[in-house]
Amino acid sequence: MRIALLTEGTRTVAQRTGGGWCGRLAGALAEHEFQLYLLGAGGGPEDAGPAPSSLTAVHELPIWGRRPGAGRLAVHRRPACAAAYEGLVRALVTPGERSQFGPALYRLAELAGQDGALPAFLASGRAHRILEKVWRAPGAETAAGQPLVRDVLVAGDLLEQLLRPLSAPWYGSGPTGLGGADLCHVVGGGPAALPALVAKHLHGVPFVLTEHGLHLREQYRGYRTAPYRWPVRALLLAFFRLLSAETYRQAAVLTPGSAYDRQWQLRCGAEPGRVRVVHEGTPEAGREAAGAEPERPTLVWAGALEPGRDPELMLHAFARVRAELPKARLRMYGEEAAPGYLAHCRAIAERLGIAAAVDFAGRPTTTADAWAAGSAVVFSALAQRSPRLLADAMLSGRAVVATEVGVAAEVLGPAGLLVPPRSPQALAAACVALLTDDERRARLGLAGRLRAQERFALEPETTAFREIYLELVSRWPAFPAAGRQPFARPAEYWVGGAPATPPAAERQTAPAGPPVAAVPAEALAEAI
Repeated sequence: MRIALLTEGTRTVAQRTGGGWCGRLAGALAEHEFQLYLLGAGGGPEDAGPAPSSLTAVHELPIWGRRPGAGRLAVHRRPACAAAYEGLVRALVTPGERSQFGPALYRLAELAGQDGALPAFLASGRAHRILEKVWRAPGAETAAGQPLVRDVLVAGDLLEQLLRPLSAPWYGSGPTGLGGADLCHVVGGGPAALPALVAKHLHGVPFVLTEHGLHLREQYRGYRTAPYRWPVRALLLAFFRLLSAETYRQAAVLTPGSAYDRQWQLRCGAEPGRVRVVHEGTPEAGREAAGAEPERPTLVWAGALEPGRDPELMLHAFARVRAELPKARLRMYGEEAAPGYLAHCRAIAERLGIAAAVDFAGRPTTTADAWAAGSAVVFSALAQRSPRLLADAMLSGRAVVATEVGVAAEVLGPAGLLVPPRSPQALAAACVALLTDDERRARLGLAGRLRAQERFALEPETTAFREIYLELVSRWPAFPAAGRQPFARPAEYWVGGAPATPPAAERQTAPAGPPVAAVPAEALAEAI
């Protein structure tokens, strides 16, 4: 079958044809034909590695930065575009109009497909006036503050960029169009889901959504420090919130990377019956376990040096560990993610009297080298959204201690120790228990390695998507716009020729031509 992969980012990050997720999926399912549709900044280096043979084409659409050249919108079509855009803006800023987001979005897509001039309209003064009028109208949500003229200009430009996928030249039914695909697979969500939504609306093509990190959650985190005023941030977050809800509502299957992310999707309106957890596989699952432990009892901590990872908790807990095990050492791997935070952590270590036993080692050459440098691995984060780092530590064969937040309980299970967050006493007790019990430490390390290999190997992930693809195609109409259905012809058609009386749908659409002679029963038996 032909599968369209839709994702967002630069060529080296989102495409990742050589060793990244999209490339691994296409290479593992070589029986299918994949085409990559990439939303990004455009251009970019071509050295992402050799693409698998099943990935037959890459199509790119720049959505950030300067608007690509496009013709002006015809005068007689401007009222329709203005009405559709006004409906979209009302859905964003008026609480009672949220349900109109989808219809307005699809109407804009239909208009964009007529001449490709929608981006020019969205960047026009008329579109900005519509945005200003609706945004400042009575009943509009302005809890984040009244929008100024500059807010209207900034938000209008950002909305134009986010809506560029509606005008992508991808919606035909030819060999490079989404309308000719058997299904779409959206990787990452957000604007990358817009082409899939349009393809489903125009051509009835189903799509799968895979989120290894929830796009909406990351937008909420990122917009705390975005370089826009609060009204602009609120408007854009409303766009992403409604887009996520519409995507979850229209997706045939949602495949979050963890049960923790599944709960987020359900909270945003996804139907439980269409959500299936598929853990992200890692090529490191076959990596050899770390070698012998260091001679001195050593704890390894890894993560960005920022408040969210709570290295302060690790330092306070280690001070208690040192009180019981004077020979213990702590190696902290990670780069400074908040200005001045490394100096802050060093000052805490000095104040606690453990500076001589703490090594701020920076970024390791590989994560495997970091885990091998310790007797046990510790995670003290206040939030653990991704299972990747936890699973990588478990694959090393080292025992793992983690705060019970996010995906930690789901990933570790009974193969590690979980402690409450912000509790240096509990974390120190767990670390001492492991460092003073060689047999328990080895047992938990082996159990964690086996658990990670079972859950995060590439084969289970590949098998899951192979089954999802086949299930969707088997129960979804193929090319519904053309009126064709799977298994519409009886088996005899393929053995002895076309039946004398074709199905009703084919009688209506088949071109005129010479009659097809009926196949005698004797000839059919002989052919069989």
